[in-house]
Amino acid sequence: MALDTGNNPEEFRDDPDWKDVVPSVTDAPTLGDGLRIARTHSGRSLAELSSITRVPSRYLTALEQNDFSVLPNRVFSIGYVRAYAGALGLDEQLAVERFKREAPDPSVPLQPPVGVAFEEVKRYSPRLIAAGLALVLAVVGWNVFQRVSLMRAPEPSAIASVPESWTLGAVPGQEQFMRLTAPRPAPPDQTVPALYITPGLEAELTGVDPASPEGLAAAAAGAPPVQKAFNPRGATYGASANASQVVIQARKAASLVVRMGDGRVLFARQLAPGDAWRAPVGVAATVDVSDPTAFDVYLNGEHGGALEAAQTSLGQLNARAQTLARQAAAEITARTEAARTAAVQAQLQASTAVQNAVSAPGGG
Repeated sequence: MALDTGNNPEEFRDDPDWKDVVPSVTDAPTLGDGLRIARTHSGRSLAELSSITRVPSRYLTALEQNDFSVLPNRVFSIGYVRAYAGALGLDEQLAVERFKREAPDPSVPLQPPVGVAFEEVKRYSPRLIAAGLALVLAVVGWNVFQRVSLMRAPEPSAIASVPESWTLGAVPGQEQFMRLTAPRPAPPDQTVPALYITPGLEAELTGVDPASPEGLAAAAAGAPPVQKAFNPRGATYGASANASQVVIQARKAASLVVRMGDGRVLFARQLAPGDAWRAPVGVAATVDVSDPTAFDVYLNGEHGGALEAAQTSLGQLNARAQTLARQAAAEITARTEAARTAAVQAQLQASTAVQNAVSAPGGG
């Protein structure tokens, strides 16, 4: 099944360079039919695919004709299916699973069903029910017996007279201990002393006086704007996070196809909103999308805008990410050197002031 190409797919199919996506192996009646249809769609011969996959042509022909008896042992057969599907741009795992279903392993015997026979349950069910009822009656009878044996007739109270405190509501002589006073205030919360900041330390390290509103405003105006960071809101495909500088994320449902320079499909999928693909570094490929406005590009983890065209060179995106990384590193180095220079100058000024104070008349 071809990927969705947006709201108006016929506009792209009219282009002479248009090439539909490889049909899925699950759409064909059998695995062999799916492989043959994909090979016909790719325009390659069995000899070319045999050279690419390093699988003999007779085994590829046997796979397309569903003649699995010609294949070698099962481990090699699964490897041939995986290699052939990968060369045709199909889902390798789906192809292997379908091969296992259509050609089950005869060396694994079927196991008999495990369980209790219905006739056995039917024969012993009256005895089980009777035993359960007897157990319930025994428990109920024991509880009734315990309650009846503990029941006693009401007896008169042994108290000869009612104490005076019961009638007065207080104990004589204890009025001062039972008197209620006003509620006390809650204990104060534990306080933490304020953090001590060395005067002038922040100005020496950053070159900006925190007590000066003008200096803070100038520093904020000169700082680069904070871009929107990449937020993985769906499935993320492609390279690992530490091996990629470019991330393409879908705003809405659209198709993303990445083709290598030799025509092989590196990645092809219909992405849902929030799904993303991490591009590997140092790979020459072309990013082909159905709708450029449906994808955002993140360079070094920060938003770099939307895709500019339906087909974009992956090398250009990686070059932009590397250029931005070098610029950021240069800015950090320059700020560090400036702060270090300011700190050295402040120390020199302080030492000069101390020397002047010492050498002044009456200072020593």
